[in-house]
Amino acid sequence: MTLRLVFMGTPDFAVPVLKAFLEAGDEICAVYSQPPRPAGRGHRLTPSPVQAFAERHGLAVRHPTSLKSPQAQAEFAAWQADAAIVVAYGLLLPQAVLDAPKYGCFNLHASLLPRWRGAAPIQRALLAGDAETGVCAMKMDAGLDTGPVLDCARVAIGPRMTVSELHDELARAGAPLMLRAVHDYAAGRLEPQPQPAEGVTYAAKLARDEGRIDWTRPAVEIDRMVRALNPGPGTFFTAQNGERIKLLAAEPVHGGGAPGLVVDDAPAVACGPGGDFGALKLLKLQRAGKGAMSAAEFLRGFPLPKGTVLG
Repeated sequence: MTLRLVFMGTPDFAVPVLKAFLEAGDEICAVYSQPPRPAGRGHRLTPSPVQAFAERHGLAVRHPTSLKSPQAQAEFAAWQADAAIVVAYGLLLPQAVLDAPKYGCFNLHASLLPRWRGAAPIQRALLAGDAETGVCAMKMDAGLDTGPVLDCARVAIGPRMTVSELHDELARAGAPLMLRAVHDYAAGRLEPQPQPAEGVTYAAKLARDEGRIDWTRPAVEIDRMVRALNPGPGTFFTAQNGERIKLLAAEPVHGGGAPGLVVDDAPAVACGPGGDFGALKLLKLQRAGKGAMSAAEFLRGFPLPKGTVLG
């Protein structure tokens, strides 16, 4: 069964899903993506990963700033699509848009719904110390990730997994899941199931200041922050001179002392009580305007001797 589809997505996470539907032989009549944004040192306008992929494959790309106007909704309906496939698009879909395709609009969400509805489900799962997460194919309604679920795929969160690694695992799991679920629904082989009322949590959008390290927190919690928030919005602490230093990689180690105290030459920093590890070994750091460095490289130009207190 070949479907006529509108694809709506923006970041890297959405590209494998678009690729899967293309390779399956479905007709992608239009791609909607966020407009090009300034990027790099030259702040050159750069198309989203989805737009770049779509244009390489000769697909028409639209990037309206809103879908609320009657004109935008009429243009969307004019595609006469069987379904819309939505993956991290970045705009809310009004009811008129949700209702326009023959079978409706379908979203791939990066959590095991109803846990972690909202904007940052991958990071929030890591921050919370979840042992597993996953992806869900859902039929969209007007709520925030509240629609009935067609199918899910589970992904284990390894003890040292970073947000980039988890992102890639979920993207790989999501593409075949979404392809199968939408086709099965259109063929009448799959019935969406309402989400449970219990277990709802919200993955709020990440704020820049969430990356400020509080050394009174347990080392395992700070380690999860570092793995969840890099490359963006990033984790950081302040040196004794007040300079903000980015912490890009770390690991919990045995040790202890007053929170924020550098306790050895590794360097390891004492953290608050909790768990089996009392300190955090700094592995990769970055000063403003400089490149990322291993701890050994960093210390040659910016010593953090034992006894230093970090903020």
